[in-house]
Amino acid sequence: MNDMDDLATHPVHRQEGVTLWRQIAERIQSEIASGATQPGTKLPTEADLSARFGVNRHTVRRALEELSRDGLVRVEQGRGSFVAEDVLDYNVEARTRFSEWIRKHNKEPSGIVRQLREITADRRVADGLGIRAGSRVVLLERLGLADDRPVSLARHYFPAARLKGIFQALQATSRITDALRAIGVEDYLRLQTRVTARLPTQTEADLLRMARNRPVLVAENINVDRDGTVIEFAFSCYPTPRVQIVFEP
Repeated sequence: MNDMDDLATHPVHRQEGVTLWRQIAERIQSEIASGATQPGTKLPTEADLSARFGVNRHTVRRALEELSRDGLVRVEQGRGSFVAEDVLDYNVEARTRFSEWIRKHNKEPSGIVRQLREITADRRVADGLGIRAGSRVVLLERLGLADDRPVSLARHYFPAARLKGIFQALQATSRITDALRAIGVEDYLRLQTRVTARLPTQTEADLLRMARNRPVLVAENINVDRDGTVIEFAFSCYPTPRVQIVFEP
């Protein structure tokens, strides 16, 4: 028998003095804690849970919202509710590379390029790159995936005049390390990382498949070459249900 099907044989009770949605949340939480429902498993639909517990969908939705706030359930827009996976530690180091980070967690890295174009730098980007506002920069926006699960949404900015050929190199490969090596930058280091937290925009929530009431971590990064020259300024958003940023000396 499916473990979630067993919930149907244990209906919630209106006489117990505990709200129905909390009883449902505790029942699902118990299934998760026991290991009967594995991380990443898709939960039954609201309609199915409503039928099993003998309650309306609003009550089920309230229970799932509570589990989501507690980090036990991940709600993906348009896809349903899933048992939350283990949170990935993102260790900020001198040489922080996306693919290496994901593979450390025994997952397969991949990415989707959302845009690659040359634009003029606004004040914030210009200050990050140490160039004049209005200068030309190359923007690469990419959605990073771990086993096809979104874990980052990043905007990378490169100074076009300082890095001749970077646009063409990124057209050939979206792997930043390979693109930089192709134009002669053999290595680069993290100079600075500043982290803040905020609620995601609707677009960010949709792309990262997360609820809008859960925050994202935003890392503002500056990378330099071996000579200490700034070659990249980036903003990366990480979904807190799946990623935590770790600083170690």
